[in-house]
Amino acid sequence: MNEFHRDLLFLLNDVARLLRVEADKRARLHGMTRAQWAILIRLDRQPGISQKELSELLEVEPITVARLIDRLEARGMVERRPDPRDRRIWRLHLLRPARDVLHEIDEQRADMTRIVTAGIDDDSIEIMTETLVRMKSTLTQEAHASRRGADPAETEAREVV
Repeated sequence: MNEFHRDLLFLLNDVARLLRVEADKRARLHGMTRAQWAILIRLDRQPGISQKELSELLEVEPITVARLIDRLEARGMVERRPDPRDRRIWRLHLLRPARDVLHEIDEQRADMTRIVTAGIDDDSIEIMTETLVRMKSTLTQEAHASRRGADPAETEAREVV
């Protein structure tokens, strides 16, 4: 049983699940959803992103993003603007009311970070962060290589050279 609790993949999954549950709870307390929070954060970091690009980043169907944007638009937080080069594309932009919500989201994220890192020294947090960045990079490279039909090991070998 102890080995199961120290299995890296299960631990990563469990920590991510617990963080999602906590974020869901906190978002609900503010009359929103975690998905809406995620959209606001993404739009803050990437203003003018298209609905399609956003759906790819969030790994949800475009119709799901469209409905979430509809709700945020109704609350006066997000605005759709036509792409100047392609009338079929909507570019998404935050409006002033989203700024206050983003401030609250930042506070909630900081609080969650404090909770999950309590008792862990700064050096360990930095090592853990760098390790997770490396894991994400590796998995991203593997996903891109498999979409192109390339062998991930060959792709990595080319990048090293």
